[in-house]
Amino acid sequence: MSQMDTLGIHSQFARAQQLIHWRRYKEALQELEQILRTEPENPDAMALIANVWLLQDEYDKALHWAAMALRNEPDHPLAWYVRVGAFYETGRDEAFDEAVEQALRIDPEEAHYYFLKANRENKRGKFREARALLDEALRLRPDSPLYLAMASYTEALAGRFAESEELERRALPSSVEEPYALLYLSWAARTRGHFDRQEAYMRNAVRLNPEDKQIRDEYLEALQHASRLYRLFLWPVHQLRRLKPW
Repeated sequence: MSQMDTLGIHSQFARAQQLIHWRRYKEALQELEQILRTEPENPDAMALIANVWLLQDEYDKALHWAAMALRNEPDHPLAWYVRVGAFYETGRDEAFDEAVEQALRIDPEEAHYYFLKANRENKRGKFREARALLDEALRLRPDSPLYLAMASYTEALAGRFAESEELERRALPSSVEEPYALLYLSWAARTRGHFDRQEAYMRNAVRLNPEDKQIRDEYLEALQHASRLYRLFLWPVHQLRRLKPW
């Protein structure tokens, strides 16, 4: 391949990455397919295509392209990242466990793997194990609002409300534009019984990402909690005022 061809491919990769950042996934796929027409066995293009499908929740397509990339480069970090994410999102626990250990062997400094493993431990009620995994994620990315917010949720689940609120305070300054960090903060607030905060966090999350079904559903649940709380505490006051002569 000529130097001109190499420069052209680098430029196409840069355009694809920018399009992915802008969520213009169809155009990003077109750029990456052009690379494969020039270099049919390029594992980086295949792994990026897999990642684009993962971002669109097209898990079968994501796994297909990740497998294609791994045939050409068995230890490709992004291809393994896609496999881990796809198995996690589809609830394939055994496949996830195998994939995440392989992925950590290849890239032990990828904090997101510890985050996903911590999520699994929380679902099992193993909060101490989850917190240890989050500590590892925060060692690698100490200012991550998502990891701090999930640590707040984990501490709330474990009944350590003071620690949960301290982590909430640490997460808040950088969480205002992170819808999933706000989602975890809302869960932490709900677990502590702070339904006003739960609703406020989810209102901001749905503003940032109105297309996400989970975020919309959680916002509706937060509104219901807030509404029940309103009726519980304010209804007697309204009724009392009706009985007063003033």
